[in-house]
Amino acid sequence: MSRRRIGFWYRLAAVICKPPLVVLIKRDWRGMENIPAAGGFITAVNHNSHVDPFAYAHFQYNTGRVPRFLAKHGLFKKGFVGAMMRGTGQIPVYRESTDALSAFRAAIDAVERGECVAFYPEGTLTRDPDLWPMTGKTGAARVALKTKCPVIPVAQWGANLVLPPYAKKPNLWPRKTHQVLAGPPVDLSRFYDKEMTPEVLKEATDAIMAAITAQLEELRGEKAPATPYDPRSVRIEQRRRSAAVARGDVPGQATGEPAVEGDSRAASTSGNGDAEDGK
Repeated sequence: MSRRRIGFWYRLAAVICKPPLVVLIKRDWRGMENIPAAGGFITAVNHNSHVDPFAYAHFQYNTGRVPRFLAKHGLFKKGFVGAMMRGTGQIPVYRESTDALSAFRAAIDAVERGECVAFYPEGTLTRDPDLWPMTGKTGAARVALKTKCPVIPVAQWGANLVLPPYAKKPNLWPRKTHQVLAGPPVDLSRFYDKEMTPEVLKEATDAIMAAITAQLEELRGEKAPATPYDPRSVRIEQRRRSAAVARGDVPGQATGEPAVEGDSRAASTSGNGDAEDGK
């Protein structure tokens, strides 16, 4: 999609959102040359702040290839925001309903129309204590393997300094720098001729998350943990310990709290993809 076809609603969103972003946040954007000039593709982006969807969309808008985010369906019902979401062609996600697959189909249709679909594979704000990417859900891999489209890994850092995860007040001064690094496409060709089993989807998802993490390491100038934070494993462990406390097997352990430091980082066991908690 060229800049000529961005459309009224996206231009209106840019008029509203770009001025405060330009004033409040400095930019260090790299890798724009890796964004395809034509044809459908996916971007897979890490998520560490409620501000970063706007900051990332600013980056993507400036490439001339505007993103179609997967977003919670409730946002499409909220007056002007809903009109903006519908007008800019964002994709509603209906969780745990008969419409849950509609986002998957809509994402495939958008890619096949030659558009960019943006996935946040983690599904939510990272819960890693140091804000590294978590294990991913399989939605991006499903669409990529179905369409064989390019998957562009995008790492970002800095919006979390403006508004840390789950913070209520922004930290606007001094001005923070939003860093973005878009990498070359993730090579998923080895999966194209395979049946789309949970194991294949997990491997493809792990490859996507590894590419995002490697780029975030470059932005931050430090190494990520060898094992990514896995929220599913953490929940399972917390339930196990809670049950043990209820039985009296772990005296003195507070219900729901990990017993030892390091429980928050578990091996990647998740692979069956829920719809992305898109932005």
